[in-house]
Amino acid sequence: LPSPPAEGSPALAADIASFHNLTKFQGTLRGAMAGADANLRFPDAAAVFSCALGVQISEQATPNLNMLLRRTLTDTALATYKAKDKYVRTRPFVMLKAGSCTPKEEAMLAKDGSYPSGHSAIGWGWALVLTELAPDRADALLQRGRAFSQSRAICGVHWQSDLEAGRLVGSATVARLQANPAFNAQMAAARDEVTKARAVGSPPAPACAAESATIAASSSLAP
Repeated sequence: LPSPPAEGSPALAADIASFHNLTKFQGTLRGAMAGADANLRFPDAAAVFSCALGVQISEQATPNLNMLLRRTLTDTALATYKAKDKYVRTRPFVMLKAGSCTPKEEAMLAKDGSYPSGHSAIGWGWALVLTELAPDRADALLQRGRAFSQSRAICGVHWQSDLEAGRLVGSATVARLQANPAFNAQMAAARDEVTKARAVGSPPAPACAAESATIAASSSLAP
């Protein structure tokens, strides 16, 4: 990874401008989604991509896929920590003396490096893995992965450049996992689950239509 934007640089100015632009969505439906995306605890975290995949993801319905996402979360999150510990970048809500959409986590986040974003690496890694399981759903899955990443900037807990670096780490981690036998075995089992679940089919939940509309309405946010 490159170094995070330096003090006084145009890149940092762009990060600050993005902060003010994106945090305006707090208090809206998109802000509520951002708050929900902050939760990486299972079982709730498993369902984040259910609408985009068209399959209800849970420990009961799709145990292998559920475990695949848990393992990938660990891999992508831990892959960010050498850079986090090296740069110890101050988070935007701390530097700009602002609130976030997860106030209960602010004390912990203030002690954790901002660059790169672990949530961004996780969400993008999940999206890439799921597109391998359901290539025909790639557009929806990648849009949801990008939205999951952008949620961190909307919450005010990451800079835009943190998100971009996080997606890079997520991509690199998933690429590296392709050579891991345990990962490939879990992928095969999860692919079988997804194929069977999609063959049975289920009516789209009202929440899925609302999610799609919310993502579409905010699709012009920062890259």
